[in-house]
Amino acid sequence: MRIIDDTKLDFSDVLIVPKRSTLNSRKDVATSREFTFRNSKQSYLGVPIMAANMDGVGTLEMATVLSENFMFTTLVKHYDVDAILRYVSALKSSASKESVNRFYNFTALSMGTSREDYDKIDSILINDSNFKYICIDVANGYSEMFIEFCNRARTKWPDKVLIAGNVVTPDITEELILNGVDIVKIGIGPGSVCTTRKQTGVGYPQLSAIIECADAAHGLGGHIIADGGCTGPGDVVKAFGAGADFVMLGGLLAGHIEGGGIVDKGKVQFYGMSSENAMNKHHGGMADYRSSEGKAVTVPFKGEVQDTVNDILGGLRSGMTYIGAKTLKEVGRRTTFIRVNNQLNNVYGQN
Repeated sequence: MRIIDDTKLDFSDVLIVPKRSTLNSRKDVATSREFTFRNSKQSYLGVPIMAANMDGVGTLEMATVLSENFMFTTLVKHYDVDAILRYVSALKSSASKESVNRFYNFTALSMGTSREDYDKIDSILINDSNFKYICIDVANGYSEMFIEFCNRARTKWPDKVLIAGNVVTPDITEELILNGVDIVKIGIGPGSVCTTRKQTGVGYPQLSAIIECADAAHGLGGHIIADGGCTGPGDVVKAFGAGADFVMLGGLLAGHIEGGGIVDKGKVQFYGMSSENAMNKHHGGMADYRSSEGKAVTVPFKGEVQDTVNDILGGLRSGMTYIGAKTLKEVGRRTTFIRVNNQLNNVYGQN
């Protein structure tokens, strides 16, 4: 046993210090990024904010809307082959060629590490090779089996952009990149419906995890996603300031029409993908050797996701003007964090 005495930080522990700016308006900033990925050699140009591969968030309908905003969606991994192929076929018959191309450019297929998942993704790609991104998603990215699986996936699909996680430390971030992963998902326990820290005692404060893992990934020419913990647009700005290449959102995008959840008395259910609810829905119940590491909540029904997208992007643009960052790439270089004991005045409540 050992203790690390260094202070590790979450989004709530810091604010960003404003800086002198030559920008006159939020309209003057560019929220897109351009990347070339280390292992696949594929290129990306878009707004690097992602919908998480969660029920009620990572849906095909969400991907269609977000792609029109040049934003990304990782599809929930429980879609079957026919559902995805039927949806894309319908999209091709009803949408413009540009819209269909955007869908492919900003949508990732998701999978676990089972043989069934492997065969499903292979079947989709055999029938439709236009998909460019594959997200290999597990709760614990520290097993040797997972790292070996990512290596085999790179060999199987050499030209696809591989996203994989989740991890929170530089060593395994580097290991995944060296084994073929292009973008590593960073975050264990920060999500609004994740109870891993409570149930297992394992985790890492999200801001520090982003800072440390981004440094490791960028040293190898890799990229990271800050996955979880954002409670509002300000936390998205902080994640980019800490060095994240992409920011993944779950709770902020839950409760919308595009998520497909059932609306009951103005509320929509939202739950973690390691929760009992998810296990019952997708796996026929909770296995006796494990426990729930997620919870179920109800969130207000928010209507169409476009209004939320405008709010998130508006906050990002405003944050960039406060620190004089004309492009999203400049945000990390122009961010100075200050530690705080309190960042919000909640005299009128959290909302």
